[in-house]
Amino acid sequence: MKKATITQTKNQVSQLLEAVKQGETVIIMDRNIPVARLEPVFADSLLDPEGQLARLERKGIIRRAKAAIPASFFAEDPPRKDSSVLRALLDERNEGR
Repeated sequence: MKKATITQTKNQVSQLLEAVKQGETVIIMDRNIPVARLEPVFADSLLDPEGQLARLERKGIIRRAKAAIPASFFAEDPPRKDSSVLRALLDERNEGR
């Protein structure tokens, strides 16, 4: 939970709102007395997956894809349950993928 004075809030409103969009709560203080609370409309971060992904990306935990998954990916049959990973890897090498 972030804390900000009234002056900081006036000077950095955009930054504070960005933090709120990412799910953080900001307490506005007036002479060390809390007077207001900025919090996201959707308190549950699961309702805001974009905010959650952006937060994970900023922390370096994930990296978003730059392109869509090709349609050919979905056209292939998934590997059979009884096949081994090694066999699948060797098959891919033989096919030149």
